Amino acid sequence: MSIPRAIRMAFFAIEQSEGAGARVRRSIGTPKLRNFSPFLMLDYFNVPFGAGFPDHPHRGQETITYMIDGAVDHEDFAGNKGSLETGDLQFMTAGRGIVHAEMPREREDGKPNVGLQLWVDLPKKLKYCEPRYRDLSAAEIPTVDVDEGKVHVKVISGQSHGVDSVQELAYTPVWFLDIMIKPGGRIAQNLPVGWNAFAFTLEGTTTFGSPRKQQVVSKYHNVVFEQEGDTVIAEVDESAEEESRFVLVAGLPLDQKVVQYGPFVVNTPEEVYQAMRDYQGFKNGFERAKDWESEIGKKMAGW
Repeated sequence: MSIPRAIRMAFFAIEQSEGAGARVRRSIGTPKLRNFSPFLMLDYFNVPFGAGFPDHPHRGQETITYMIDGAVDHEDFAGNKGSLETGDLQFMTAGRGIVHAEMPREREDGKPNVGLQLWVDLPKKLKYCEPRYRDLSAAEIPTVDVDEGKVHVKVISGQSHGVDSVQELAYTPVWFLDIMIKPGGRIAQNLPVGWNAFAFTLEGTTTFGSPRKQQVVSKYHNVVFEQEGDTVIAEVDESAEEESRFVLVAGLPLDQKVVQYGPFVVNTPEEVYQAMRDYQGFKNGFERAKDWESEIGKKMAGW
């Protein structure tokens, strides 16, 4: 018999400035919710053309970028480049070191580019692995409909109602589901026991929790669930005027210390100082950063 997960807390993600002219709603990586292992940061970003995230480094974590509306181009110091369109994802493993840029595409309608970026910690033994990318296009993502078609689930990573994702895209085990619920719809989604889990609400109003203890949540909230239990229940009232949409994410907690300084995520203060020295000295993974500048950073940020 399934055991519903209770809600630990739900809070609104306040918009703030980030990068070069970008706006983000950060809900993990703030005093409210920090180091929710294996999750380090979650940003809902809203980036107009001409703004973005020009050349910057990473070490020791993975990033999952999900384009909700619009497109973003990326480029790194190893010559990797590409684009994410609406519905596409990129899983980037920084490992020992990478420097890259992420810049929005200009849209004919002038609208900003909207998406999510989740930072996931790497296990200690993989902190210094070689960087890699794995892309997942919108067309590749399996889907499943439940509750007589009132609920639609994109199975980006993990499992939902008998449907498995294409493949494991991150080193750290993570489930990532995009769920849409029409008025009157309900879903009971199983999650791995003992994993940390949260939902970030994108549209509409969703009721989370078991019938005995429910909470109604509007958009741009992070709903953090207790670790106990194996099921998250979500529904939308039949009288609602619009459908709801949220991402449900769960990850295997890592039993390790997190020491973070900006884009460097390691396990000891000494490793932070070493990361800074390596980046500034172009060594131990950052050799290719010397004299490198991204073309998209120069072109799109007006450099």
